Amino acid sequence: MTVLEGWWAYVFIAIAGWLATDLWRWLGVLAGNRLREDSEALNWVRAVATALVAAVIAKLILYPTGVLEHSPLWLRLGAVGLGALAFFIGGRKPAIGIATAIAVLAIGLWALGF
Repeated sequence: MTVLEGWWAYVFIAIAGWLATDLWRWLGVLAGNRLREDSEALNWVRAVATALVAAVIAKLILYPTGVLEHSPLWLRLGAVGLGALAFFIGGRKPAIGIATAIAVLAIGLWALGF
């Protein structure tokens, strides 16, 4: 088997992946130009996006993998709670909340010996 023998599979994956995502991006641009910021359709899209982010965060907290799998639930919940508190106190800046949550989690993991 030569090095170039299986190259077409990678080209196919790249083209198929590009078409699958780029098509939806262009349709989003076309549809987005016609939507008002206060439209019900855009409110629904925001709600779905927020729900997906919340679901991913909940999965990471409740069913973690890797090092977090061995960390206690109270530490993960505490890090998220303190991060949320810092977010609101810090003027609703996401970077402040995320940095606080990561710092609390890192310090907690270090203190527990992970």
